[in-house]
Amino acid sequence: MPSPLSRRTFLLAGATAGTALSLPAAPAAAAHRPRGPFGRYGSPSARLTPGTLYVHPGGAGDFTSVQAAVTAATGVGRVLVIAPGTYRETVSVDADRTDMTWLGASDDPRDVVIVYDNAAGTPKPDGSGTYGTSGSATTTVRPDGFTARRITFANDWLRTDLPGTSGTQAVALKVQGDRSAFTHCRFLGHQDTLYADSLSLDAFARQYFSHCYVEGDVDFVFGRATAVFEHCHFRTLIRPDLTGAPYGFVFAPSTAGANPRGYLVTRSRISSEAPDGYYKLARPWVPSSDRTARPMLTVRETHLGAGIDAVAPYTDMASGYPWQDQRFAEYRNTGPGAEITVPENRPQLTRAEAAARTRESHLGDWRPRA
Repeated sequence: MPSPLSRRTFLLAGATAGTALSLPAAPAAAAHRPRGPFGRYGSPSARLTPGTLYVHPGGAGDFTSVQAAVTAATGVGRVLVIAPGTYRETVSVDADRTDMTWLGASDDPRDVVIVYDNAAGTPKPDGSGTYGTSGSATTTVRPDGFTARRITFANDWLRTDLPGTSGTQAVALKVQGDRSAFTHCRFLGHQDTLYADSLSLDAFARQYFSHCYVEGDVDFVFGRATAVFEHCHFRTLIRPDLTGAPYGFVFAPSTAGANPRGYLVTRSRISSEAPDGYYKLARPWVPSSDRTARPMLTVRETHLGAGIDAVAPYTDMASGYPWQDQRFAEYRNTGPGAEITVPENRPQLTRAEAAARTRESHLGDWRPRA
């Protein structure tokens, strides 16, 4: 099994180490990508559109950092083409950059990596405290209409970096806008990897993740967005700091009580590095900022590997908010982690109920491109 340190080494090494961590193989087309650092997406001398900006770590583009390009990309509908490379930086996208698109210039998302190593417990340089969970995010995306394709978002902070700290949350991506779409992207971290959220309690942000890969250990997909995960791969990690189960939890939704749509996972799979049964599928997050939240998660037609505890796949996060009072349900899942041995622990949808929990019902009039 790969150690946490080898995982950090992988992030800095590039695509060649990918198969060692059981990551998705690169598409066959990657071997035939067009010449030039930006591939089929043009160049500063031959822009896709006048509003397209090019990022290259060696200076062959308009900017050498993603944040510099974001800062310059004012207005609506701007496009960033990001050349292969490891961009060690934090990136923050303001809400006024609506309908922005980021394109990884390689056909392999392992080639374009945005990574940093802040955690919730990391002290800020100015001495004003620690970053907290939201502040730990490597990339924070606030605008509506954001799209990213073939990019890796990572947080390579390790628990050994701050021994004894309780602030072990380390977010790779926090996304808050409505109509946010990620296709063929990867999200790498340990605790709180992917924060699929909204800008406010009454904003029901719709988000779509297609053919993506997400890995982590504790609550590594969490937040209050209306998020659809389709054809995605979730992978639970080994925990060398623990000696027994559970190692962690895949999902921790915090859906607002008034929101009729939470997380939907469909036609996906969950695999594990950990021993069989060492992970829970989900636990409900009722944050202190919204005690009326009713977390919602539907997992349907998805393969659950042996790493998921089939007997008791759900558990509570806080007393007073039992998972049974939330909106957790499954439908036609397969695999050893989906075996129904204790029916009361595995709420199942009827066919009629399943017909109302689909990508279309969650996303409404928005039709993102897969």
